[in-house]
Amino acid sequence: MSEAGGGRGCGSSVPQRAPWSLVAATAAFCLVSATSVWTAGAAPMSREERQKLGNQVLEMFDHAYGNYMEHAYPADELMPLTCRGRVRGQEPSRGDVDDALGKFSLTLIDSLDTLVVLNKTKEFEDAVRKVLRDVNLDNDVVVSVFETNIRVLGGLLGGHSLAIMLKEKGEYMQWYNDELLQMAKQLGYKLLPAFNTTSGLPYPRINLKFGVRKPEARTGTETDTCTACAGTLILEFAALSRFTGATIFEEYARKALDFLWEKRQRSSNLVGVTINIHTGDWVRKDSGVGAGIDSYYEYLLKAYVLLGDDSFLERFNTHYDAIMRYISQPPLLLDVHIHKPMLNARTWMDALLAFFPGLQVLKGDIRPAIETHEMLYQVIKKHNFLPEAFTTDFRVHWAQHPLRPEFAESTYFLYKATGDPYYLEVGKTLIENLNKYARVPCGFAAMKDVRTGSHEDRMDSFFLAEMFKYLYLLFADKEDIIFDIEDYIFTTEAHLLPLWLSTTNQSISKKNTTSEYTELDDSNFDWTCPNTQILFPNDPLYAQSIREPLKNVVDKSCPRGIIRVREESFRSGAKPPLRARDFMATNPEHLEILKKMGAASSIDAEDGLRFMQEMIELSSQQQKEQQLPPRAVQIVSHPFFGRVVLTAGPAQFGLDLSKHKETRGFVASSKPYNGCSELTNPEAVMGKIALIQRGQCMFAEKARNVQNAGAIGGIVIDDNEGSSSDTAPLFQMAGDGKDTDDIKIPMLFLFSKEGSIILDAIREYEEVEVLLSDKAKDRAAILKGKMIPSYIINSNPEMENEEQPSSENDSQNQSAEQITSSSQEVDLVDQESPEESSLNSQPESPSPADTDNAASVSASEQNSKPMENHETTSLDGECTDLDNQLQEQSETEEDSNPNVSWGKKVQPIDSILADWNEDIEAFEMMEKDEL
Repeated sequence: MSEAGGGRGCGSSVPQRAPWSLVAATAAFCLVSATSVWTAGAAPMSREERQKLGNQVLEMFDHAYGNYMEHAYPADELMPLTCRGRVRGQEPSRGDVDDALGKFSLTLIDSLDTLVVLNKTKEFEDAVRKVLRDVNLDNDVVVSVFETNIRVLGGLLGGHSLAIMLKEKGEYMQWYNDELLQMAKQLGYKLLPAFNTTSGLPYPRINLKFGVRKPEARTGTETDTCTACAGTLILEFAALSRFTGATIFEEYARKALDFLWEKRQRSSNLVGVTINIHTGDWVRKDSGVGAGIDSYYEYLLKAYVLLGDDSFLERFNTHYDAIMRYISQPPLLLDVHIHKPMLNARTWMDALLAFFPGLQVLKGDIRPAIETHEMLYQVIKKHNFLPEAFTTDFRVHWAQHPLRPEFAESTYFLYKATGDPYYLEVGKTLIENLNKYARVPCGFAAMKDVRTGSHEDRMDSFFLAEMFKYLYLLFADKEDIIFDIEDYIFTTEAHLLPLWLSTTNQSISKKNTTSEYTELDDSNFDWTCPNTQILFPNDPLYAQSIREPLKNVVDKSCPRGIIRVREESFRSGAKPPLRARDFMATNPEHLEILKKMGAASSIDAEDGLRFMQEMIELSSQQQKEQQLPPRAVQIVSHPFFGRVVLTAGPAQFGLDLSKHKETRGFVASSKPYNGCSELTNPEAVMGKIALIQRGQCMFAEKARNVQNAGAIGGIVIDDNEGSSSDTAPLFQMAGDGKDTDDIKIPMLFLFSKEGSIILDAIREYEEVEVLLSDKAKDRAAILKGKMIPSYIINSNPEMENEEQPSSENDSQNQSAEQITSSSQEVDLVDQESPEESSLNSQPESPSPADTDNAASVSASEQNSKPMENHETTSLDGECTDLDNQLQEQSETEEDSNPNVSWGKKVQPIDSILADWNEDIEAFEMMEKDEL
């Protein structure tokens, strides 16, 4: 959301129902005036460097958008590893994630206003023509009402908003006659049947062709929806009403918001995560600011800014007061129970809460925004990306990262509020990490596991809609943008809606229902723009002083875990509550505390309940620790050079790659291929890594046979054709029930899809060398001392983005301009830490559990998640090692009517290599232009 322009200075009062320019100013939008306060707090970034980074963002967007248009369009999304489009019903179902796909060229629509923000007006005009010509909104497909609203309806409205702006300027879009708005109106009417419930809360899904509850609709039986799903409609629906004059859209969205407000828990003023759409009962009674609730709060504040209705601000402030009272434990934001808000509901946080510091900036509450943002940045510096979930002591809980933009969003708003150059450096880090670890020849690939560096074959539309928009705006000057960004508000998908809508078609009754449900604390409602002298004292190091205590919160300190210990208990000298991980049955004091739990007071009862929850979680953790983390198979020979990394399942026997140096060698197929008897081709596998097919005997027997033939390692490839790590949890190979100490070589497991990549490479190139390791290795380390083409060096993002110290003996000092021969000897020294270097590659994902071997062990069978090796803390400050990893399970679905005319654009290896060369040329151009 942008800081809106206004016609008043900071500190003046604002009448209720003021004109939009004044209304927009009240929600912390006078922050621009504070910018100069911070310039002394950190070394300012030069305009030249900001332009360089801005141009780099433009090149990255071109890489992502161009590959989508070339390899995926008109499909909804790009699959960047296989260079083809993702078409609903033609790929294995990913569950709820696929509900965003409606066969309506999602990525193109979601990217429309990004093209204008990045000053690509010609491309925007071409994109609008393609949308009008090709997109069909009448498909027989079940989609998420929430996702379709924020991505497609929001994308169409954002595109329309900037199309009419460009038309008014007189150069572009002169032919435009509200065609995008008419498509938005058509889609709006298709979504309205979802609101046909007694509560007014919409069904979570709808069939674009048949609506809800009809037999052919294949939806309408759901009873629950998430709070954000029902509460993130008002901006798009109200904008549609204001643009068209059809009030029904805004009325339905307001009714849903009114119902959620009425159903909040009255004593805590918090809302739960999921709610029954018919009865209004809370289904999940935990409450936070992350997944399931996040954008509900965002839209209350932004609805006030866009629509000028003060009841939305009152509701937001009431909720915000509860959030800061119960959920905020700076720098953490932890879910609590809505009925017992002093009791934490879980001990981990999800990545979606990264938007909240940005929202706090708009509220004008800067200090906690700085604290939480800094904590998140420390997590990113440790893992290169923000894991989908991480624990309160900063271990990885869920290891994926689908290139979410929320942290970039908060970074942008904190920079706009403070002007502190520190946030420019944060943005620079985000750019470098995306290029180092997520960039692949056909776009940018989501991270399957931030610990191993493996990729997932997905590039979500929000990556183009939001990430590049916020990063470009972070480094852009006002003159770099062809329109005034202050005249627009950002939706949750970063689509732009004009603030003048607040005075257009105001036929909706603005009865203030807020006060009917609660007595409001007047001190909670500020009708003035925050005074920057209060927000930012006359200390140029103010923000730095807030960040400094958090610098080592992830790495170098043993964080205290999350215990909601009451302040008065500490003041009185009382001991903190007994934690499950500290409990010792032989300790009389612990036994005495245990006896008191639930008997002495309500506080003791809460402690007892928390203790039991922790005991259950601790027991589960101990089971999880028996699991092994995933491993990596990295193809390092020509022409891959470490670009392809496959996530592999580990074995519970043989060489432990986490404790020993990685194994590197050429691969060779064993004969017999199943490896169940003495090999007939020992000379072929001697000193190499043997490829073995799964089945017909125990895994340990296969390992012994290839080891006896002289193999230095083994890769078992699944015999279930079509199996893929994209759709199954991590798989582990178990022993045969006997002593397996005689097996000394490393053994890894690949599913059919990943295994076929190696087999195809052998057919194409014959000699294929791989690296077996605990996590992907940096390409600079892989190529050390090797004869490689110079274009591979030039395409290495690490070497391009990092400035090396000058030294005659350090071969890393050679720039791309100094390398002129087609190939040469390169001795590269890895200057990164093992964790930092592990993610520089192009991989696939973990592995589906199979039951053909009675001794095999899958994550799903044990119902547990391997956990990452990070520090966790007991109350006495001692750190222990734990592991943590996400277990995923997916189901396969088929869309009815899968006869899509687009088809799959599967590319042969030559075509993919051609794309790599294009990628390399782009980097060479960047080098020439000194980008």
